[in-house]
Amino acid sequence: MFERYYTLLRREVAGYGSLLDVGCGFHSPVRRFRDAVPVRVGIDGFRPAIEASRAAGIHTDYVEADVRSLRQHFPPRSFDVVLASDLIEHLTKEDGLALLAAMEQIARHKVIVFTPNGFVPQTAYQSNELQEHLSGWEPGEMRLLGYRVVGVNGWKPIFGERAQIRWRPKWVGRLAAALSRPIIYRRPELAFQILCVKTVGPADL
Repeated sequence: MFERYYTLLRREVAGYGSLLDVGCGFHSPVRRFRDAVPVRVGIDGFRPAIEASRAAGIHTDYVEADVRSLRQHFPPRSFDVVLASDLIEHLTKEDGLALLAAMEQIARHKVIVFTPNGFVPQTAYQSNELQEHLSGWEPGEMRLLGYRVVGVNGWKPIFGERAQIRWRPKWVGRLAAALSRPIIYRRPELAFQILCVKTVGPADL
């Protein structure tokens, strides 16, 4: 059910030489397109996530650090693409805005953000307090920040905490999510999640 998101994300990063995956976590979506970007660096503040990602060979290098200290670890314009997938909702609004500014400074070409549409409650899990949701981000505010926004993965009422399907039986929810994708793609206000892309430098490779 999430193939559409991975397809869109791969399209945005394909052909670039380097990518910084901010808040890479255990199972970054980067694992689906490792062949598309030669240099892939993951940064995360949760050691078990770093270790699991390294064991899976998702990235070419790792930094264990608080993502809020991004500028301390990476100089300006040091990566072609900077990605934050399922991250900014785990920060306060103030910290999230500061992180976006840091990502935009570090990126040479693109900043990509994937996040729920609006605030979606989520508590900590996997012994990781960083998994709690502290903020919500909506299409309108991301557009005001200069991002192109599309809706992904399906109609918002279908999903609940941790993107679990709320509808029963689940196959009905999966079908409804798939059928709703063409609509929510152009109307991200209706989507459960949004993909936001900002060009910060020359787009040509």
